Amino acid sequence: MSANDANFMLFSNISDCSYVSCYCEENVWKLCEQVKKAHPSELPKCYAVFVSNERRTVPLWRQKAGRGDEKLVIWDYHVFFMHNPSPNRCLVFDLDTTLPFPTYFHKYVTETFRSDYAVTPEHHRVIPAEKYLAEFSSDRRHMRRPDGSWIKPPPSYPPIQTNNNTHSLDDFICMKPGKGPGSVYDLLHFVQQFYKPPDRNITKTQN
Repeated sequence: MSANDANFMLFSNISDCSYVSCYCEENVWKLCEQVKKAHPSELPKCYAVFVSNERRTVPLWRQKAGRGDEKLVIWDYHVFFMHNPSPNRCLVFDLDTTLPFPTYFHKYVTETFRSDYAVTPEHHRVIPAEKYLAEFSSDRRHMRRPDGSWIKPPPSYPPIQTNNNTHSLDDFICMKPGKGPGSVYDLLHFVQQFYKPPDRNITKTQN
């Protein structure tokens, strides 16, 4: 199946993807790396998306770590992967959602974000996958307690590092315009950027 096929999927099975609970930024980095190795021509159509806000209190629904019937959880930030192969087709790959893997963009946004419930409106930092691979680094300091112990066990592979920085995670979580890589959108403009509804204009015929 070629990348031009309408049924083409970057990841055939969620079980084939690298995943460690509470390390969503690294999980998405690994997805970008997987695309670069297996489908390099698709990498320019892929993005890492950070969701956060000034207070770092983001409510997300349909999350595996969530509670209640609607699986609500509040994170300081979240990261998911997007593949936008054509103007009318955008897929979200979220390793932490209870929604299908992948989920069409509009369904994912509708089910996951409900901004009218947010204490502080969330924002979305969209980073091209290639840029994310080149600039993201983390020494995992944010997952350590003051005594140095782990809040959650880290991935078994070494920390992701660049030549220029050992820890750039905060630049990606920050949602101030003009600071950090990629582009920052509020929810409305994020949807407008990546959701192109099908043309429903119907040509009328005479009876």
